[in-house]
Amino acid sequence: MQQQRKNRRRRRRRIKWGRLAAYIAVLVVAIFAVRGTIRLLTKSSDKETKQQQDVAANENNQSKDAKEADEATIPDSSKDTENEEDPKEPTEPADSTQPGKTPQAEANPEEEEKPFTLADLDNPDGFDERPAENGFALENQQVDINGLDTTRLDWGQGGDLDEWNRPAGCMQYQEKYGKYNAYFIVDNPEKKVIYLTLDEGYENGYTPQFLDTLKEKNVHAVFFVTKHYAESNPELMQRIIDEGHELGNHSVTHPSQGLSSQTIEEQTNEVVGLHNYIKETYGYEMHLFRYPAGIFNEQSLALLNNLNYKSVFWSFAYLDYDVENQPDPTESLQKLVNCLHPGALYLVHAESETNAKILGDFIDQARAQGYEFKVFE
Repeated sequence: MQQQRKNRRRRRRRIKWGRLAAYIAVLVVAIFAVRGTIRLLTKSSDKETKQQQDVAANENNQSKDAKEADEATIPDSSKDTENEEDPKEPTEPADSTQPGKTPQAEANPEEEEKPFTLADLDNPDGFDERPAENGFALENQQVDINGLDTTRLDWGQGGDLDEWNRPAGCMQYQEKYGKYNAYFIVDNPEKKVIYLTLDEGYENGYTPQFLDTLKEKNVHAVFFVTKHYAESNPELMQRIIDEGHELGNHSVTHPSQGLSSQTIEEQTNEVVGLHNYIKETYGYEMHLFRYPAGIFNEQSLALLNNLNYKSVFWSFAYLDYDVENQPDPTESLQKLVNCLHPGALYLVHAESETNAKILGDFIDQARAQGYEFKVFE
């Protein structure tokens, strides 16, 4: 009996100490939980405070910048009688390489200067008012030509057409090589625009007739010339420039195996040699290049890009360059009209008698179908 009492007392003590231990464990857990919560709240508060400080700092900086901009636009009448060339506030020289840029646009810092685009040439009559008479000077982003593909490519637009009557090959090459400022077509299916280009390897007596027709129809075009042509026909060259057409670089010698068959140095000389001659003789800055015979490779495209040129191919051309075997004018006109498509780059040879006869009718029929002629820039 006495032993049973001892056992009961022993069990009560165990239960008592067990409960006490449980209470202590719960208390410890609660303490740690409270401390963790306090830490989280403190970090959140610190982060929020820091964000508020950052926002306030940004607002102060913006306010300061706006104040400085306002002060810069307010003329200081006290300086009217001082020397215009203030060494503390140098003025930037006018950039003659950006056409269409007016002093009014430069004087208003609130208006962000927009790059010149083909849309700037729009007018109600569809006539392209040239923004400059001396060409453009491009500044292309330079690329590394080392290791680029040197496989010869012979360009031809092919016969497969998309839903807008555009050659599928043009779209594929434009996507692949457009990064080098190469143009096989102008990808804008929503706008019915044609860009007319004429290749001038030599003079066959028809260029004045082409120029007369273009002037009559209020159309501007790109004339791609070789150095031989430029040297042999100074009056026609000057007329092309004076009447607002674009001069394009067709190389010095028009190598029969293509520009890309030459070394990098030789290719550079073919382009720069004609470029410098035109600039020195006519004060004209060329920036468009057409590959002789349409032969090129990827490395050559990158080289032309680095020479600050656009490489202009075509989305329409036909066998019109054989002066001894000229195509029928009626059939040729129908071919030109049937191949109309948005963003078309038309290549016609200016030594062609057939082209000289049908050019005016082609322009009229294209316009009758809603097409507008623009000069490629």
